[in-house]
Amino acid sequence: MEPDLRRLILDTTRHLLVEDGYASLSMRKIARAIGYSATSIYLHFENKDALFHALIDEGMDRLHQALKAVEKVHPDDPIARLHALCRRYVAFGLENPEYYEVMFMLHPQHMERYPAEKYRRARRNLDLFAAAVAAGGARGVLAVEDARVATSVVWSALHGAVTLLLARRVDVRIDEAAFIEAAIRHSLRGFVPLPEPVIS
Repeated sequence: MEPDLRRLILDTTRHLLVEDGYASLSMRKIARAIGYSATSIYLHFENKDALFHALIDEGMDRLHQALKAVEKVHPDDPIARLHALCRRYVAFGLENPEYYEVMFMLHPQHMERYPAEKYRRARRNLDLFAAAVAAGGARGVLAVEDARVATSVVWSALHGAVTLLLARRVDVRIDEAAFIEAAIRHSLRGFVPLPEPVIS
């Protein structure tokens, strides 16, 4: 049975990007790895930037599906929904290290601009967090001045946790699950309203 060539190209490119980096990637190198001619790859992708963009887009879509699945579990509780989104984001990164690296950790100096329509699709993931944050602010259970700023702060904390875990830079004496929960709690704690001061 003839393999799905586009799928084979994407999977092989993802492995090569993580192993060797963007700069050393070439269509010829991919062709050698899959046992096809470079011409076969050009039938599916215009150049390596198009390939890279396709992988980012695919990873973002997979993340979106994962986040949407947990978002629906807590439709009426923004805090529980936010916690669930945070946990699923971290789990996605740890379960899909190659996609995560391609999506968030590779920074080519010379690459075509990421297409606007793909950027808008990727932004849906932050929008899910922002909606939960905004809902928490509207109900007074989160102190939020700007939901997008708050969302970016939470995301930066989660990204830091995933990056450290993937790089195995967390002290081995620290339990991974405890580290993840603490990272989530501390990232959200800054938006919990402080009690009104008691005036005697």
